[in-house]
Amino acid sequence: MSYSKAIAVSRAPMLALTAVGTFWGTFAASVPDLKQAAGLSDADMGLALLFSALGGFVAMYLSPRIGALLGRRVLPVSGALLVGGYLLLSLADGFASFAAAMLFSGLMVALLDVSANVRISVLEERHNMPLMNVNHAMFSFAFAGGALVTGIARRAGYGPDQILPVMALAGLALAVFMHEGRAWRGSPPPDTSQPAHMPWMLILLTGGILFASFIGENATEAWSALLIERTLGAAEGTGGFGPSMLGLAMGVIRLLGQAAARWLGEGPLILWSAILGVVGALTIALAVNVPMAIAGVAVMGAGMAVIVPCANSLLGRLVRPDQRSLVISRAWMVGFVGFFIGPSMMGLIAEHLGLRMAFIATAMLVATIIPSVLTLMRASTARPVAAE
Repeated sequence: MSYSKAIAVSRAPMLALTAVGTFWGTFAASVPDLKQAAGLSDADMGLALLFSALGGFVAMYLSPRIGALLGRRVLPVSGALLVGGYLLLSLADGFASFAAAMLFSGLMVALLDVSANVRISVLEERHNMPLMNVNHAMFSFAFAGGALVTGIARRAGYGPDQILPVMALAGLALAVFMHEGRAWRGSPPPDTSQPAHMPWMLILLTGGILFASFIGENATEAWSALLIERTLGAAEGTGGFGPSMLGLAMGVIRLLGQAAARWLGEGPLILWSAILGVVGALTIALAVNVPMAIAGVAVMGAGMAVIVPCANSLLGRLVRPDQRSLVISRAWMVGFVGFFIGPSMMGLIAEHLGLRMAFIATAMLVATIIPSVLTLMRASTARPVAAE
């Protein structure tokens, strides 16, 4: 498949995922400074990150309605509003202000993320070509770039109050180009001639896969920089190489995933990726020096890379077109519970047992993807099209 054609077909949602990746990469590399500026303990940090998950959960519930209301404007509008997340974080100086910034950021990031994924699923069917992995690769490269630029800026002596407003301008520039032409068409309206009930088995199975994958990604994004700088004693700013390596590894593997998904199929690819993710998390937990930790992050990134896009693509094909937007948003709601549990879990374990034990717990959770995807593979074989 031509990557240039895929980019041309999915330009707007690709830019949306690029904006999401830039935001999270910048945030991940800024965690040590943001945590210090707000005066948060590990447990407080984990609790504050719950507000991001809460905002995301609300946005995912409302995204089908907001998408229908805004139509082709949903991506540029939510992308422009995400700029506020950068600015609020740059001003956070305590738990309350940091939690409020995370709540707003979670709302805008999730709305942009889910809207982009629904749009990609529509375009995949319309053009009969795989698009999820190449689009999510751009998220990962943007994540790596945001983390790398932020880490370099931190080493040069700049703080969040200087870095985040500059990155906000980059996010605004991306939002400007997320517009879609008048030929834009969303998902078809619900087919009233078909049964109205939802394919909950597929939603819950896919949601379980997303749940564990989100925890694995979130744990590595938000806590690898702290493990490198605090647990391993690396110099300030060096921690940014952790999330940067995560994004780079995920981006490369997602590009390769375009071909691998056709060769292996989404189910087996998710299965082997989960096994690799477990190995990566354990390597981070057992790292004795910075290179070993970064290598573990790379393996973790390679494992987590294709799970979310492959799960989205598989679910999108297994449900009726008129159900796609609602089904994907509900699966993401189930999966996003991982963002409720993940940050607080990591914070509490890190507070009492250390970051190494927190990454061991992450490995155990990522391992739950294996039985979920095996069950989903059996279900998809038994029923190629879900119209329960």
